[in-house]
Amino acid sequence: MSLSHTKLQGKRILAVEDELLVCMDLEAILEGAGCVVIGPAANLDQALDLARSESIDAAVLDVNLDGRPVFPAAEILRERQVPFVFASGYGGELSVPELLRGVPRVAKPYSDDAILAALSQAIHGA
Repeated sequence: MSLSHTKLQGKRILAVEDELLVCMDLEAILEGAGCVVIGPAANLDQALDLARSESIDAAVLDVNLDGRPVFPAAEILRERQVPFVFASGYGGELSVPELLRGVPRVAKPYSDDAILAALSQAIHGA
């Protein structure tokens, strides 16, 4: 585990992912880095509830939750000043609301290092 990944130990990370196998893999990656996984949320309603109510240090948000964009949950996190990254299986440009265009994006399928580095960057800026 790299030094940047050790900075994630104990961090409460909201996992929002609607694909079961991808979600299980994400949980394993986060737990392997010493994170506390919040959720996971498999749909937008769960994501909204957790984004509003939980103590969260950061989040990994699947952009498309069974055909519904995750952006309303992302906007709640942004308002709460909780850093997050988008995970997306879509290539090319994604239609992201203007306020969320600077959010880091990790392409699926992602590696352990890619998702952990993106989270570390979002949280620590390095």
